[in-house]
Amino acid sequence: MPLRRWQDFAVADGETIRLDRFLWFARLAKTRSAAQAIAEKGTLRLDGRRIERSAVPVRVGTIIVFPLYGKVLALRVEALPKRRGPPAEAAALYTRLETQAPRNVDAAESGA
Repeated sequence: MPLRRWQDFAVADGETIRLDRFLWFARLAKTRSAAQAIAEKGTLRLDGRRIERSAVPVRVGTIIVFPLYGKVLALRVEALPKRRGPPAEAAALYTRLETQAPRNVDAAESGA
């Protein structure tokens, strides 16, 4: 049996892919090392859990939330990538979810 190339290893069975590879393949990070930095910073959440390592497995249906360029980005993984393709192909890998801006609790209570 021939050895599989490392690019095909994580997605060959279609179940999981490393978080840093997903961010890079989905063009959410310019380089793989930038994707690793996003994952290891400690501000990224995967299905509500705080993540501090880049090797966490990502599956279809996973919710990823992290700050990017001063905004909070929330995504649902729709498909696992096989390669780092063009932007149109990368955009089909996830769905952006709406995030609510933080509301001022004092202003909401004073109007009640």
